[in-house]
Amino acid sequence: MNLENLQSKTPLIVRWINQTLAAHAHNARSVADYGFKRLPDFYSPDLLRQTKVIVLPRVPVPPLGNLGLPEFAAFEQGKFAGITFKDTYFIQASQAANESIHFHELVHVVQWTHLGVEPFLLAYAAGLATNGYQDSPLEVMAYDLQGCFDRNDKPYEVEPVIRDKLDKLYP
Repeated sequence: MNLENLQSKTPLIVRWINQTLAAHAHNARSVADYGFKRLPDFYSPDLLRQTKVIVLPRVPVPPLGNLGLPEFAAFEQGKFAGITFKDTYFIQASQAANESIHFHELVHVVQWTHLGVEPFLLAYAAGLATNGYQDSPLEVMAYDLQGCFDRNDKPYEVEPVIRDKLDKLYP
């Protein structure tokens, strides 16, 4: 991965994200509106109220190849149940009632918020380029925490755990 090329393309990715969020804003609902039973045991009421969810038949993935980043073609072709951009995530319609997927995407919301837009994008891309999707650090974190949720581990405040893990990964 060419870090300079990626950094030069970041504004294009951010513009695509902003346009995508704006185009679908009329369909956004807060996570709190879903009335999930267990998410409030892990996430703050503020985060659940402020985070937006957009349900679509297929989640939008940035056209990274067209933006000059062909090395991310495999990610671009992925069929994801959800994808997060800033304080909003898109979820595949067939997964809209799946509380576990919402948990996972909320991990990414906290990551975006804590790291900031450009640092998140660079960290995510570096993780993909170095380790692939499943083993990228930000995905490993989300899947590990989701696994705790799925195992019905004792509820805890997950947001400070995420921030602490991020501070150790990206000091």
